[in-house]
Amino acid sequence: MHDLGKELDTLGFNFYSGVPCSFLKSMINYAINKEQFVMSANEGDAVAICAGAHLGGKKTVFLCQNSGITNAVSPLTSLNQIFEIPVLGFVSLRGEEGISDEPQHELMGKITKELLDTMQIANEQLSSDIDEAKQQLKRADALIEQGESFFFIVKKKTLGPVQLTSTIKENETLPKTICNKSALAFPKRIEALREIQNTSDSDTILLATTGVTGRELYELEDKKNQLYMVGSMGCVSSLGLGLALARPDKKVIAIDGDGAFLMRMGAITTNAYYAPNNFYHLLLDNGMHESTGGQATVSSNVDFIKIVEGARYPQIVRLSNLNDLQKSLKQWHRNLGLTFGYLKTSPGVKEDLARPKVKPFEVKNRLIKYISGDKN
Repeated sequence: MHDLGKELDTLGFNFYSGVPCSFLKSMINYAINKEQFVMSANEGDAVAICAGAHLGGKKTVFLCQNSGITNAVSPLTSLNQIFEIPVLGFVSLRGEEGISDEPQHELMGKITKELLDTMQIANEQLSSDIDEAKQQLKRADALIEQGESFFFIVKKKTLGPVQLTSTIKENETLPKTICNKSALAFPKRIEALREIQNTSDSDTILLATTGVTGRELYELEDKKNQLYMVGSMGCVSSLGLGLALARPDKKVIAIDGDGAFLMRMGAITTNAYYAPNNFYHLLLDNGMHESTGGQATVSSNVDFIKIVEGARYPQIVRLSNLNDLQKSLKQWHRNLGLTFGYLKTSPGVKEDLARPKVKPFEVKNRLIKYISGDKN
């Protein structure tokens, strides 16, 4: 496995995320030992974390058990494919026919390749011969360089052992929660988005969650430092985490919604554990799925502040109005630190709201250029 890991090093792969599987433990251990692995709570979140790191210039590797592909279908098809963000994947073949395994793996063992084929992701079985495996990696890398994802299916005992030497990071920081006592005023979402744009500088990247949030941000002003998610609901904070970790010199604001947040709530545990200082996670809660007709979410029954306190974000701010939002963002720009902001907003969508005329992959390409320093 060390030889395979070194080959990945040589090819420039320098960022890994995923959920463990015993078949892949040596590759995961290798990446953890090099401090290049982000342990995700969910496979779909890991795909989005890798996507964010790609925006920041990293070459990324996604690892999971084959059953976990089902958790990753949404971002693989509506984030990576739509935005043309490549990722190199390694997926274990649990439930291989003829090999004794647990009953829950039986069906996935039969359909792993077919599922990848259905998602139009190029794939092949990883060879146990190291010389052939190195050639496979080079062929896969050629596709990655062209902007296409590639997955290896890994059978049992394909990878040699790697001893885990890294220790678990202990987070002893207690959350600091600020509950503003100013007058409650539930602004419209578009008003909050305008405030975010107005308080952001040229080193700040804005990531807007799926649905009308991205469309309203675009409607206010289309900027090169913005990305509008069009799918992969619930993945915006994971995307932001990956970008923030890849580019600590930039500031990242992930604008979330209550429905999206609830869909992938485990992401906050990963965000809080890795806790990049340059990341502000803002939740705008209007209590409904407004993009799909105003159906209620369950947010009225949820205390988001307590949930995020439990995940141990170091700084948590309950915002009462637009003035609180402005002050919180300005404070964060002056003194960085992972921050979660929570603002209740009023329902309402601008009439005749436009859809972005720029295609998702064009948004991605210009954002990568912008992050790399090309502001033209």
